[in-house]
Amino acid sequence: MNRSQASAPAADPQRELVAAYRQYMREQRRLAPITVHNAEGVVRRFLSQRKDRADLSTLDVTEVHQVVRSEAGRLSPGATRAFVGTLRPFLRFLFATGRLSRDLSAAVPSVAGSRLASLPKATEPAVVQALLASCDRSSPIGRRDFAILVLLSRLGLRAVEVASMQLEDLDWRAGEVVVRGKGGRVERLPLPGDVGAAIADYLRHGRPLSDSRAVFLRGRPPAGPMTPNAVLFVPRTASARVGIAVVGAHRLRHSAATAMLRGGASLRDVGQVLRHHDDVTTSIYAKVDRAALDLVVRAWPERSR
Repeated sequence: MNRSQASAPAADPQRELVAAYRQYMREQRRLAPITVHNAEGVVRRFLSQRKDRADLSTLDVTEVHQVVRSEAGRLSPGATRAFVGTLRPFLRFLFATGRLSRDLSAAVPSVAGSRLASLPKATEPAVVQALLASCDRSSPIGRRDFAILVLLSRLGLRAVEVASMQLEDLDWRAGEVVVRGKGGRVERLPLPGDVGAAIADYLRHGRPLSDSRAVFLRGRPPAGPMTPNAVLFVPRTASARVGIAVVGAHRLRHSAATAMLRGGASLRDVGQVLRHHDDVTTSIYAKVDRAALDLVVRAWPERSR
C-alpha cells in the first residue's frame, strides 16, 4: 500500500447517500434549491437517529415509527407534517435505487390536524414598515431589497415568482405585471403605483448593467439573476437588521392577504391576487376578517327562566 492510499480518507456512507439523494432531487425531480436544502436537513436528522446508520437493510416499520414519534415530540404539528412529507419521498428513493428491499414510505404515519385549524400568521403593518425602512435605499442592493420586500408584502408573490420575473413582464403602460407561477401558470396582475415606483427606482438607479433579462440581479459580479433561495434571504436579512424574529417570505404573503381583507377586498379578490387554484385555499383567510364574521354571528339564545 502506497502513502497516498494509506492517507486517503475513509468513505462516509451517510454522506454519500445524502449526496446521491441531493443529485436525484436536483436532476430527476428538479426541485428548487431551497427545497433540496431543507430536504437534506430532514434526511440527515432521520439518519442521525438510526442505531445502524450505515446498514439500511435493517431499517423497518418500527424504526420509522420511532423516529417520527421522536421528531413529533419536539416539533410543532406543522413542522412535523413537513418532516413526514419529506421523509416519504426519501424512503421511496431508497426502495427505487435498491437500497431498501421494500417500500417503507407507506409506513410513515400521517399527522393529524386541519389546514384550517389555525389563523394565518400575518405580520403586523408596523413590522412590515420596519422591514422596508431597514433597506438602505441610497445603495443598489438596498433599492433592490426594498423592491423585493414591496412585492412580497403588497402582492404576495412567492420567492420563485420574484426570481423568475423578466423585464418584459412589466407592462408600464397598462400598469400590469406578468407573474410566472406554480405549474408553469402565467397570469397578469395590476401593478400598484407604490410597487411600480419601487421597481422603477431599482431599475434606474440600482440594477447593474447585464445582458440578463431578469429584473432582480445578484449584488456581486457577475451580475446574474437572483435565485429563489437568494430572494428568500432578503426578508430574513431585513429581520436581522431590525432585530426581530425571522419574518419569512411566506409570512409576508399572508400579510398581503390580510391587508387586502382589511382594506375591503373580498375573499375572491384575495384568491385572484394570490393566484389560488380554488376557493378552499383562500377560505383560511375568512377567520382573519373578524369584523365581517361578527356580522353573521348571532347571539346564543338563552332559555327564559
